[in-house]
Amino acid sequence: MGQDPPKPKHDHEALIFPEGFLWGAATSAYQVEGNNIHADWWEWEQIAKPPQMRSGVAANQYELFEQDFHLAKSLGHNSHRLSIEWSRIEPEEGKFNQEEIDHYIKVLKTLKKLGFTVMLTLHHFTNPAWFAKKGGWESFSAPDRFAKFVEKIVPELSEYVDLWITINEPGIYTWMGFMGGDDAGRFPPAKKSNIAAAKVIFNLARAHKKAYKIVHKLIPDSKVGIAQNLSSFDAYHKHSVSEQLAVFISDITVNHSFFWLTRNCHDFIGVNYYRHLRYRRQKGLLPELMDVTNIQKDVSDLGWEVNPEGLFNVLADVSDDLPIYITECGIASTNDDRRTRFLINYLQETYRATAAGINVKGFFYWSLIDNFEWHRGYPPRFGLVEIDYKTQIRITRPSAHVYEQIIKHNGIPHDLLKLLGHGIQAIDVLKEDIEE
Repeated sequence: MGQDPPKPKHDHEALIFPEGFLWGAATSAYQVEGNNIHADWWEWEQIAKPPQMRSGVAANQYELFEQDFHLAKSLGHNSHRLSIEWSRIEPEEGKFNQEEIDHYIKVLKTLKKLGFTVMLTLHHFTNPAWFAKKGGWESFSAPDRFAKFVEKIVPELSEYVDLWITINEPGIYTWMGFMGGDDAGRFPPAKKSNIAAAKVIFNLARAHKKAYKIVHKLIPDSKVGIAQNLSSFDAYHKHSVSEQLAVFISDITVNHSFFWLTRNCHDFIGVNYYRHLRYRRQKGLLPELMDVTNIQKDVSDLGWEVNPEGLFNVLADVSDDLPIYITECGIASTNDDRRTRFLINYLQETYRATAAGINVKGFFYWSLIDNFEWHRGYPPRFGLVEIDYKTQIRITRPSAHVYEQIIKHNGIPHDLLKLLGHGIQAIDVLKEDIEE
């Protein structure tokens, strides 16, 4: 007697995020701007890709950035991650194009006037063509060439930037351009050389450290980091020593090695999370990564397993005294209800991380708009906003409005959790609110 009745087994209280949490989306210049004709990617496309797989005008954000930023603002975003295109700013070595610098000042000014916290990426996969012709990132001089670009551009843009990303996904850049197994040759310079890859990863580490020091010298109180693609690894057989060893080696190599190479040069950790990968020993002595498309129904259009718990595991694995920003997390899908479920489920795991004491400070969905998805071209659809590439019309997807509801509450409201827990499509229930 006198005891409170037991709580229901399924308690769907709203999940409220820490005050000041950053909610936004991300893009990269080459993928959305269009006509980056001085980039190594552009030159490579003309040789290696059929016309329908070339970037071309992309989403024409070079001209339509104000429209896109106002749209993001209308959807409640309080922050935005974007990049600048090095090859526009320095189309010839040592010759900086002031018109292009002024263009990026206008881009960033627009974001600040709209009240966004701005996260700016200085290098997002693409290089000036002249840089590539001088050996690219294999050259010992590459970090110094990048440093000169950083020294020039940071003072020009510093007034409008809150968080700096020096390099996006150095591991993926190296893997896709210089190693890659089945992915070899998907990124320029399309080599397959472990020696070249080692040079590249060490030069990217040197470049980050140089850029970190330059930004701090120019802006002493700045916040600087990288955006690293981190994956969650599992063994198919939990008691398989060989599978567990493969998981351990992959985790160290993929998720930790670059941070170790650049230790003491991070003010925060940027996490790009897309992949949960399973090792299974089958016929040979060594375990192999599984193709989950035949055994896992919930996959993206790219065949990537949807595994929200993997995000929590990655955040916990890299957690230390530094703040963490989820700098990219998204799904390629033409099924927007899947994108809605993705958002809610992955944000549940983000909340679980904050509740566990992990210092997650923000979430940037990839991506704000559909974009040129590198070697895959335009078929993958990641955007909260659909792009009709024939007309360049922007079409806001329902998932963008679900994300808007989450941002409005600074968390996942009770109704969304309850509906998702009962297997009811959240979009259908929110339809009236969305249409209003």
